[in-house]
Amino acid sequence: MKKALFIQYIEWHFFDAFNEIYTGWKNFLLFTFNYFSIDLLLKTFFSHWHKYSLRYGKSVSPSWYFEVFVFNMMSRIIGMVLRVFMIIIGTLAEVSVFVFGISLLVVWVTLPLILFIGFLFGLRLMTLI
Repeated sequence: MKKALFIQYIEWHFFDAFNEIYTGWKNFLLFTFNYFSIDLLLKTFFSHWHKYSLRYGKSVSPSWYFEVFVFNMMSRIIGMVLRVFMIIIGTLAEVSVFVFGISLLVVWVTLPLILFIGFLFGLRLMTLI
């Protein structure tokens, strides 16, 4: 037996379409997390920037050891600073996608109620004219 059109709409709106929106939202969250590679940035937080480093070699010069040490430390500091900025930007993007997804789901669920209230408000306006 065929279901009533209203029941089909309720099933579609609150189950089928809601699940599709939720799945899309999860995909956007995963994409944002993978795009900014926040987990990789945290794992390589103390690594050299673009693997720029010098070798100490077999030189006995203390000035060379100091120069190599300073260069390697600066490379690590530059890497850390840039990784911090990328982690912050990635986290802000992730939070933005999360808030937008929650807002979209709340609006989607309340849309039939908003439509019904708007219809009643329009009828009320028509009787006032």
